[in-house]
Amino acid sequence: MSTAILTGPPAPGSSLDGDLRSLGFDVRIASGTEETGALLADVPAGERVALVDPRFVGHLHALRLALTDPRFPAAAVPGALTAQAEARPALTRALDGASATAGTPAADLPGALADTLDADGVAVHRPQLGTLVATVPTDAEARHAARAAVEAVDDEAVRLRSAVKAHDGFFTTFFISPYSRHIARWCARRGLTPNQVTTASLLTALVAAGCAATGERAGYVAAGVLLLVSFVLDCTDGQLARYALKYSTMGAWLDATFDRAKEYAFYAGLALGAARNGDDVWALALGAMVLMTCRHVVDFSFNEANAESTGAAAKTSLALSSKLDGVGWTVWARRMIILPIGERWAMIAVLTAVTSPRIVFWALIAGCAFGACYTTAGRVLRSLTRKGKRSDRAARALFDLTDSGPLARLAARLFRRPGDRSLGVAFAAIATAGLLSAVLAWPFGDRQIVIAAVGYTVFAGLAVAQPLKGALDWLVPPLFRAAEYTTVLVLAARSDSPGALPAAFGLVAAVAYHHYDTVYRIRGGTGAPPAWLVRVTGGHEGRTLLVIVLAALLAGRGDDFTLALTVLAVAVALVVLVESVRFWVSAGAPAVHDEGETA
Repeated sequence: MSTAILTGPPAPGSSLDGDLRSLGFDVRIASGTEETGALLADVPAGERVALVDPRFVGHLHALRLALTDPRFPAAAVPGALTAQAEARPALTRALDGASATAGTPAADLPGALADTLDADGVAVHRPQLGTLVATVPTDAEARHAARAAVEAVDDEAVRLRSAVKAHDGFFTTFFISPYSRHIARWCARRGLTPNQVTTASLLTALVAAGCAATGERAGYVAAGVLLLVSFVLDCTDGQLARYALKYSTMGAWLDATFDRAKEYAFYAGLALGAARNGDDVWALALGAMVLMTCRHVVDFSFNEANAESTGAAAKTSLALSSKLDGVGWTVWARRMIILPIGERWAMIAVLTAVTSPRIVFWALIAGCAFGACYTTAGRVLRSLTRKGKRSDRAARALFDLTDSGPLARLAARLFRRPGDRSLGVAFAAIATAGLLSAVLAWPFGDRQIVIAAVGYTVFAGLAVAQPLKGALDWLVPPLFRAAEYTTVLVLAARSDSPGALPAAFGLVAAVAYHHYDTVYRIRGGTGAPPAWLVRVTGGHEGRTLLVIVLAALLAGRGDDFTLALTVLAVAVALVVLVESVRFWVSAGAPAVHDEGETA
């Protein structure tokens, strides 16, 4: 139970006491600033506390946004302020300082305290209210006008609309959200949590993958329908979190990781179903996963590299792109052609139901390749015109995203170049091109590939020997992802070891999970995984070298290479999953959530 303190007796006829209780607050009434301080001191230090001006007039949802959002240590709207445990000491200091000015009738004490908290270094979140009302009227006329404004706006309709993400894809916006938001409200009214809906979405997708694995037309049709149902639930969990303000660290982690688990499990189901009909599409399934993951790393790296850009550095959009933003249909067209998750899942579902797994994968690869080329080309051009310098924080984030292990770090120390000019993308491109050329040119298991892998390790170290502050250094992490994943794909495809491709699929899935986990830790502001995890898993260059050495040693030895890939996949999966679960469950990391539309 949280505690709300009214800083004076409520106005006659006010519903404020009941509104606060409906939001889960134990309401206490103070007679002035001094008694407010005494009541605040009585509230246990670990509890959330809210201070509310008794003259407050506004929508219940305005109070909900200000007083119940768990993501912020302090939040405020006119007339109401909340502080969680970490902001309580600063609130106590601010209230002590306000005692000297107490007794001024027109003063909005919670608003004044919020300003003091800001000045004291506590970031006070002020939610965008849009058409919602939150005000402290100082006379009867102003109170009458405020109440009329409250009556004129349906806060439930605003709350429902705000549950939808502000910038979603065309398919999600027009074919899912119009009804999924109502499902979210239905769930909220029955006490269901976002995590429960997320889990239901995962289970539905796994059942869909099982249906696809049957290899029968009825199974494919059921798989397509269930995949769409899973996506509806996937949208619903986030909308439920925004509707009910039930954000959590665990929810953010589940939502991020389950999306990948669902999609990759469905790829595996399609590949198993095709195999039942004599069509081996494991290489296509793995290729689709490699392409999708590399594309996401491009997105994450570019965003991290430019997260702190301001002023001229942020104004690097192409003139044509800026002009197109003014034409409504082009915004939707550009969102659709990059094949975001809604359009991608809809395409997969429809093609699964009416065609074959091979067609599904080729359509997926073609669509994702086009989207990746389109977005990457635009970002390269914007980066070349970028004038601002990259911050140390951004350079560190890019280094963490490279997943450079002990061998690359050793090479970086041994071959460190003088000066601070970054040539990271150049060395990364040389390393990737040299390795992939050798893997494609030489026979499976040839020792020349091992030599190329050693060279890859050296150049990978040179790429990170200086801070990644170059204009195009955000391309370094995706280049390393492409090198590692594609090497595993090509070696498995060229191996005569039965089952090598499914084993490679499992290995890349485990490593990709590690890389996604790294991304979401950085986005959450907690930094990269611990250094020991990178050492134990070998880094990208260590794993790549190991797989190539195993191919050279086990070439022509039946299914030994498959067994080696399987053991490596299981080992990597166990290590990264155990550490990831430990971190997200116990570390108290902040949640990362997309906001809904403003009211």
